[in-house]
Amino acid sequence: MADLQVIKEIAEQVLTIPTIKGTPDRYLIDRAYRVLRHCGSIAQLSDVQCFQIDQECLNIAAMFRDSGFARYANQEDKVARMVLADLTDEDMRDFAAQLVQEKLSELLNPRQMERICATIIESGKRDTALIEAMILSDARNLDDMGAIGIFNEFRRYIVHGRGATDAMTSWNRKIEYDYWSARLRESFRFESVRKIARLRLETAKQFMEQLDRENKAGDLEEMLLEQKLNAPQKSVIKVQESIIELPPRPSRIDRNTAPRLSGV
Repeated sequence: MADLQVIKEIAEQVLTIPTIKGTPDRYLIDRAYRVLRHCGSIAQLSDVQCFQIDQECLNIAAMFRDSGFARYANQEDKVARMVLADLTDEDMRDFAAQLVQEKLSELLNPRQMERICATIIESGKRDTALIEAMILSDARNLDDMGAIGIFNEFRRYIVHGRGATDAMTSWNRKIEYDYWSARLRESFRFESVRKIARLRLETAKQFMEQLDRENKAGDLEEMLLEQKLNAPQKSVIKVQESIIELPPRPSRIDRNTAPRLSGV
């Protein structure tokens, strides 16, 4: 039996990509361990555990699946980055299998090497009958769904200098063209995994609806509307002016013509 801990250490070295600043980018390592956990759980599901699974080969394939991408994703190597833009997923899987042969030939026997490389290569083929490849495929597709899927998507947007509005535009376009329904229908081999993916997708939809609301300041607009509706009505009191008619001012008395009182 191979020393899985040693193989994990080798995988981490392969998957660590230096950034422009020289600090290690551990994104692929984090994803590899997450896919590894997915594979372990999927293998125990009722509609999967009936198959004879080589768990050790599956685990190693999960750890090295993204090694082909890592080989060309070095941001310090401009030539490699240019090549990466033209590579297909099939190319990535072939490169990953080559790295397995290059890095693990002294740790694994020929049968294991063959099984691991076949698992990696066939994980991208819909017609594969290799159970380890089917599990690996479902595990990776599940990683594209839900909160983790959003995290992966946002990371790509940030790397390419895009913002929240761009993310919403892309999400709405996928909804419009029924992208997620097609993914649920075509990307999973096992119904139990598809069920989990469907639940994750609902969580993602709720998050994206909230993102859209906040990005458009919709919550603030709702508060302003509520404030306007609940504002106290100002009472306008019209004071009617009363005109009081005063009696006419008496005319000036002419002392010469006015009658005199007796005794005065």
